[in-house]
Amino acid sequence: MSDTAPAPVHLDAALEGLAENPAVPAALIRRLLAHRQGFGHVAKRPDLTADLIAEIIATDYHWLLHSLALNRHLPNDARLRLAEHRDSSVRAALVVGAHDAPRELFARLVDDPDKRVRECLAEKDHVPTDLRARLAGDPDPEIRATLAEWWPQAPEKVRRILLADPVDRVRAAACSTYYRRRPHPVPPADLIPDLLADPVTRAGVVRHLSLTAETALRLTEDPDNQVRRQLAEHPQLSPDLRDRLAEDPSASARIGVFARPDTSEPLRERIYAELRQGAEPLTALWVEGLDEVTFARKVENAFAVTELTYLHLPWVTADPLPHVSSPYVCFRNSAAYSQELPRDAVLRLLDDEESLVRTTMARTSPHLVDLATAERIDREHRSEKKERWRPADIFTFPTETLRRFATDPDPRMRVLAPRDADLPAELAERLADDPDSSVREVIAPHPRLPARALITLLADESESVTRAAAASPSLPVAEMERLLVLAGL
Repeated sequence: MSDTAPAPVHLDAALEGLAENPAVPAALIRRLLAHRQGFGHVAKRPDLTADLIAEIIATDYHWLLHSLALNRHLPNDARLRLAEHRDSSVRAALVVGAHDAPRELFARLVDDPDKRVRECLAEKDHVPTDLRARLAGDPDPEIRATLAEWWPQAPEKVRRILLADPVDRVRAAACSTYYRRRPHPVPPADLIPDLLADPVTRAGVVRHLSLTAETALRLTEDPDNQVRRQLAEHPQLSPDLRDRLAEDPSASARIGVFARPDTSEPLRERIYAELRQGAEPLTALWVEGLDEVTFARKVENAFAVTELTYLHLPWVTADPLPHVSSPYVCFRNSAAYSQELPRDAVLRLLDDEESLVRTTMARTSPHLVDLATAERIDREHRSEKKERWRPADIFTFPTETLRRFATDPDPRMRVLAPRDADLPAELAERLADDPDSSVREVIAPHPRLPARALITLLADESESVTRAAAASPSLPVAEMERLLVLAGL
């Protein structure tokens, strides 16, 4: 044990990292069971013995039991035992983690008195079909609605029950424009008239209609913006009604017209300009005294501009070449999803002014991306969503490039350096002393990082760095022991 190493600033984070460390000896795992801070991640380890599992259950400590229930390596006899536990959140976690559990487990839980347990069953595809189908008759409408959203490919008998449910929320979930899973279902043909007559299912059924002139005209006057949006996208819509919807007060309905393959370019250009001019920043939407209708319209306009960027148009992907030079980002991005583009078109999209388009093209045709282009696309990539993925994840940079990244001015590039499995120790140690915590975090588990630098990271000011250091298989056992002693374990 080191007498000179500083004590961790975030001892609980260090213990959580230690709990995930695959190199921790069994004797130390047992001592970690006494830790009562954090979320009990030690119980998620794949190497738990039967004795350790029994000890975890015997603790009756919520977070240990919850993590144990989520453990996908848990033996089925332990799962069946947890299925009887009084804590409903433990039983719900069991459903989430039990991908290969026997039918008996799900049969015990399908009538569970707690809503959260049945809700998890409704969401999970690994639940036996006949048991999951029973939830279509669940007494709680939220469970039935969850089933409809998460199981769009349910047997027709189940979907018919949900489509005829007495509760609006359930029917709306069963016939929607959005589902949690794909592919989206097609409603039984004999139910379409009733679904069209029902205000809560009307928007979801429009795309499945064989559109008549009378029905189309009626739907252009529907008070629901989403009904008019779905109508605007319908391939059988007549040109005169398409042009009428181009004047619709709803930005969403106009986007439907904008995205049609038969919309004239002058009309598309006008809609695009109007939508962009009519939008305000989200931070400026609300003003004192604004009525709800006006506020809702402003919100819709603001999101319409975002949709103009991210809209995916399958008909453009199917015939991409005419749209490679489109003035609209969504058209170029949809073209970039095509695997049939000639090389010169691919290169053009890899050099597009929009990061989104460049990134999509790189993901579609990574074999046509040279090293310099790959680096440029990754450097310029800035996701507007909260995601850890980046373009560098689809490329394999050579050793010399990764080592150059180790001294790059941009920390986003320095975090790539540890992908070099043979990174020299001096570079690894330099990254461990990086001013950016994200860099220190990714270098912590590197096998070439000297032990003294790894031990120093245990006392890092960043919790995530401390945790990463403690989770490193290279951490000396003496340091593992020191952490447990400091925690009184």
